Amino acid sequence: MYQETITLCGSNGYEKKYYLNEDFESLPQQIKDELKIACVLYTEEIGGILTLEFDEDGKLSFKTTAAENDYFYDEIGSALKIKEMQRDRADLWESLELFFRVFFLGEEV
Repeated sequence: MYQETITLCGSNGYEKKYYLNEDFESLPQQIKDELKIACVLYTEEIGGILTLEFDEDGKLSFKTTAAENDYFYDEIGSALKIKEMQRDRADLWESLELFFRVFFLGEEV
């Protein structure tokens, strides 16, 4: 079992970069594309940095950070955007959690 969080992917609005953890390269291309689109759109609209992380139980969480002096970062918009993403793509997030629990944590379905 993992003892800390495992980053699935992330987008950095400051550096204009997207990252997908190489441990998840086996995901279908369509899923990888959806992750990239969701993360990049978030940071383009809200700003800051967004990472999607799995905890030791396989639960996917959305983590956001912003630079201290980033006065353009929309904290309220961030919470609303994450709720929208969670609602609109609920099937994707549930599928990713199942994938992680089966292939990384070794759980049986």
